Amino acid sequence: MSRPDRTEFRSLTGMRDVLWPESARRRALVDVFAAVVEAAGYREVRPPLLEDLGVFLRVGETTDVVTKEMYDFEDKDGSRVALRPELTAGVVRAFVQHSPPVPWKVWYEGANFRHERPQKGRYRSFEQVGVEVLGVDDPDLDVEVIALAWRFYEAIGLRSVRLLLNTLGEHDDRARYTEAVRDHLEAHRGDLSDQALATLARNPLRVLDSKRPQDRAVVESAPVIADVLSAPAAEHFARVREGLEVLGVPYTEAPRLVRGLDYYRRTTFEFAAESLDAAQNAVGGGGRYDGLAEDLGGPPTDGIGLALGVDRILLACDAEGVFGAPEAVLDVYVVDLVGGAAARDLTHELRAAGFSADRRFGGGSMKSQMKSADRSGARWAVLVGDDEVAAGEVTLRDLRGGADQRRVPRDRLTAELAGSQPSETQPSEPEVEPT
Repeated sequence: MSRPDRTEFRSLTGMRDVLWPESARRRALVDVFAAVVEAAGYREVRPPLLEDLGVFLRVGETTDVVTKEMYDFEDKDGSRVALRPELTAGVVRAFVQHSPPVPWKVWYEGANFRHERPQKGRYRSFEQVGVEVLGVDDPDLDVEVIALAWRFYEAIGLRSVRLLLNTLGEHDDRARYTEAVRDHLEAHRGDLSDQALATLARNPLRVLDSKRPQDRAVVESAPVIADVLSAPAAEHFARVREGLEVLGVPYTEAPRLVRGLDYYRRTTFEFAAESLDAAQNAVGGGGRYDGLAEDLGGPPTDGIGLALGVDRILLACDAEGVFGAPEAVLDVYVVDLVGGAAARDLTHELRAAGFSADRRFGGGSMKSQMKSADRSGARWAVLVGDDEVAAGEVTLRDLRGGADQRRVPRDRLTAELAGSQPSETQPSEPEVEPT
């Protein structure tokens, strides 16, 4: 009988598998971020991947994120739900639901989903790290949030990152600015691209984000927020700039920076990696979103946050030659030439004693097992042959430091490993193969 056809399934367009060592690199990056922000009092929050559709409609019904890119569908109970396209709205929803004490300082990491055209550094499933703070109206907090991101970039070795800084003013300031930009763009409709005209109909401020050459002249001549900024908003922005200068965080004022979501007010910022192509070099950003909690059913609550894109950050690290994938870290590899039981027992004992240990399953020759030991990245190989079993010993071989090899009592193995020094400080002994 012929075998039935078998479909070879592959990851969906815009999705991808992250294998080791890249997976270890991503985990290490999250660990660095966590260390930086937890030192400032931030604690982790994990909102769900799936939310009521209404949570993300508050992000902005005129944005591409909501109108074109969001994965939303009818759940089995008939409710409308969505995979999160970003994390801020879900975090604010959690704040409204649980009413934690303020200020609520949290950090997060996790996947988001947007149905957009895949390209280098942009996938339909993408990871972010970020922070949110709710319940405080203080420009010094804006400074803290921005400075934490800057310290994180420094911690992973990035040096060619530029901070772009702007303000969108108070709610009324933003409304006036939107109308001023709309009037300007309408007066130059004939000079805009078709894409910009489509965006103009939905959200004039988003046209200012256009990187298309046809739109450049119109965008560069557009009004700036300073033309309509209220006194309180101007004072807030001045305090932010002063704080960054005192902390030694360099910035460039970007008067047409608006960010992509509708909830931003006052301070807005973006980090650009100058080592990447200018059209796709944003490696993070954020701002104040006073009013979002109220939109989600809570009391009026001030808020500020940032989100940093893991994929773009790692591309920037590659471009600068920093924060590479970590090497395999394994303390011991057990080479068992007497049937496998010794390897089974030794790896268990070593792990219980706090060492990382692995072995070759399915047996194999001395040569093949030593190849596996070398590929594992282990510092030490523990070899067990008939002579070792008869003598109640094991052979300990240094795989990374030279020719150091010695026989040690089986019951002294963990103590020997714990007290071992780099082999160059120890006398070498003749290499003896186990039998």
